[in-house]
Amino acid sequence: MAPSSVVVTIDKSSNISLVEVNDSDTSVFLEKQKTASTKQFSWTLLLKAHRVLSFFPWIAMGFSKTLVSVKKRIALADNGRDEVQYKERLIYRFIRVFLAISIISLCIEFVAYFQNWDLNFIHEFHPTEVMGLFHWSYMGWVSFRAEYIAPSIMMLSQFCVVLFMIQSLDRFILGLGCFWIKFRNIKPTIDGEAYDIEDASSFPMVLVQIPMCNEREVYQQSIASACQLDWPKDRILIQVLDDSSDELLQILIRNEVNIWSEKGVNIIYRHRFIRTGYKAGNLHSAMSCDYVKNYEFVAILDADFQPNPDFLQLTVPHFQGKPDVGLVQARWSFVNKDENLLTRLQNINLCFHFEVEQQVNSHFLSFFGFNGTAGVWRIKALEESGGWLERTTVEDMDIAVRAHLNGWKFIYLNDVKVLCELPESYEAYKKQQHRWHSGPMQLFRLCLPAILKSKISKWKKANLIFLFFLLRKLILPFYSFTLFCVILPLTMFIPEAELPIWVICYVPVTMSILNILPAPKAFPFLMPYLLFENTMSVTKFNAMVSGLFQLGSAYEWVVTKKTGRSSESDLLAFAERESKSFNEDKIQRRLSESGLEMLGKLKEQEAPVEPKKKNRIYRKELALAFLLLTAATRSLLSAHGIHFYFLLFQGLSFLVVGLDLIGEQVA
Repeated sequence: MAPSSVVVTIDKSSNISLVEVNDSDTSVFLEKQKTASTKQFSWTLLLKAHRVLSFFPWIAMGFSKTLVSVKKRIALADNGRDEVQYKERLIYRFIRVFLAISIISLCIEFVAYFQNWDLNFIHEFHPTEVMGLFHWSYMGWVSFRAEYIAPSIMMLSQFCVVLFMIQSLDRFILGLGCFWIKFRNIKPTIDGEAYDIEDASSFPMVLVQIPMCNEREVYQQSIASACQLDWPKDRILIQVLDDSSDELLQILIRNEVNIWSEKGVNIIYRHRFIRTGYKAGNLHSAMSCDYVKNYEFVAILDADFQPNPDFLQLTVPHFQGKPDVGLVQARWSFVNKDENLLTRLQNINLCFHFEVEQQVNSHFLSFFGFNGTAGVWRIKALEESGGWLERTTVEDMDIAVRAHLNGWKFIYLNDVKVLCELPESYEAYKKQQHRWHSGPMQLFRLCLPAILKSKISKWKKANLIFLFFLLRKLILPFYSFTLFCVILPLTMFIPEAELPIWVICYVPVTMSILNILPAPKAFPFLMPYLLFENTMSVTKFNAMVSGLFQLGSAYEWVVTKKTGRSSESDLLAFAERESKSFNEDKIQRRLSESGLEMLGKLKEQEAPVEPKKKNRIYRKELALAFLLLTAATRSLLSAHGIHFYFLLFQGLSFLVVGLDLIGEQVA
């Protein structure tokens, strides 16, 4: 057999094959094999190219549908009066100017990129390297930014990074404190003997206040929850403090109070004709009643809070044997925390606030900010601290600071939970956050002289000024907005002042993981939480500036919209309670004077047809979205890596919020 022959033998006789390739046929065989392989490869390339090309129409169709949806949302958006005023604000003007300059710079950088000019750093150019007037101008701009602009940006960024690290260290220490409390199983204890159930006189006198204003969705469940508190009936009084401007709603609430009063509950209805001072004015008016002097403690429950029947039994005994304790605060729990993405992200924030901040400050400092509700005050502590004042929109924090300066101690009960609601729409959440971040700055201006003159220790003064106010109320929104919404996109156009990766990625992710630990089920929402917190920084920064400099919006108070969720398994009960027939049937079953009056009102007044509510467009968030996406495009040209992805997703986060696509969706 020839040396070039190949023999292949298979054991089974039915499948024996012999292939012999001679030298003379070898070239022909290889040529045929090569031709077949070439054709096969060509067909494979054509198939892949067809798949790639068919992908582009799908992308274009999806992009087109997105643009149509965005166009409809902008055309049909409800841009209220505050948005018109809002356009005139300084921050919004700054963002628009910054965006315009960024777009112009991006166009110039595109030209430089396609001309193969270096976009990232400057070096000495020889005159022969200049290729025209435009190239000479670009070289001059690169030289100017490297010599004059970059150093200033670097100084500002380093300052913000230092603040960022200080705030991160504070969060880390709080986390260690919470771990120590959990590890040692430290909990507040009750001194003295429990109250004698058979002797009602052993129970202290407790006043329960329910401040409300136009709370149509929740007034029934809040009154019902308070009336079912397990406490001797002759040792408790429930005040329903109604500031509603709707006359029909006033009658409904008064009728509800009468129903419970006839059942033997000690409850009264109070309405102010002149609504001044918002919630603080309402509480101050209620505390001025003569009968209040007969009560030792006052429990405050906002209209959407639903305490368990044992709420007073779990909180009031902590005052026993502790005459210096002025406040016992319970934790909030949320019936709608899984309703949508917005409520899930809020739950992460508030879980950290209650689980870590409140618990650590209570154990190590005996002081924390009163949450405004779900707490029990010693009335003596309120009176000695000056009572409720109407000077800020955070009356709860105001009274807490003044009580602390007067030597009163606070106790936080993490195991006692009171059900309430989270805002389900971005509009409601944004207004709530504006009040929560402008009020502390108003209070800081007012309280600083009193803090400096107070007789508390220097450590407590330092804690109030630097940690409680400056670090957590002023520095946090300042560096978040400045670092991630201003400096970072600016460094894309001034690459000589680049931010390190650990500032953009590693530290924020680590801090987000620390924040999310109290709510472990929310770990899948880690990245949305990080992006959303940066997105909210612009609202918080704007509120902080308004409060610090006493601008008009600092005194804006809007009651947070509620849906009337009574439990997680009853999410639609509020619609049934609002039905007209339901109210009429209830009134007809109960022929009281107030009931007949309310029935007459219902029949006489035809409810006006309210215009259908629509989602809003938030121009500031949209402007920042386009700014960050422009910066992301610039970072793509110079291959910044992680900076590009951060800017891209952060820009998309601002876009989603700006189009009001997060939270409750309206028509």
